[in-house]
Amino acid sequence: MVRSKKNHNLGTRHERKLKKYSKGFNEMFIFFLKSYRNGFLTFCGSEINVNFDIKQFNGRECFRRYDDGYFKNKPIITKHNNIVKGVITGKKSWGLSVKQWCDGINEWSFTKDEILDIFIEKGIEIPKPLIKEFNNRLEFLRQKRIEEEINRLKI
Repeated sequence: MVRSKKNHNLGTRHERKLKKYSKGFNEMFIFFLKSYRNGFLTFCGSEINVNFDIKQFNGRECFRRYDDGYFKNKPIITKHNNIVKGVITGKKSWGLSVKQWCDGINEWSFTKDEILDIFIEKGIEIPKPLIKEFNNRLEFLRQKRIEEEINRLKI
């Protein structure tokens, strides 16, 4: 059986899958980009270098491939370098920020509502998986604090 040239250019099944974007993926992509552009999630702890080449992947496909590990030991090259840099910075910043926010909430420095209100004020809707991650981390730290208090009182 001879493959037609049209099917040959489609790539592997995995490569074709990377070009499809679910509703959840689009929500996350837009959330990270909006958060970065509003100046809220801008610190990720490392420098993100994204290079421009008009012949490379578009912004969504590049971010999808980044999440898939395609750029592990390669430079990130895309036709939408500013968008990809913003989304990657937003994603890394979210992880770092959640840790810091949960620590602060756990120490009673501020409340969860104060953090979430900032997003509401800026018109940014946090995707449900990220809210779940935030709540799980917060609950883990609360349980840890309760256990430490119980152990402290036993002594």
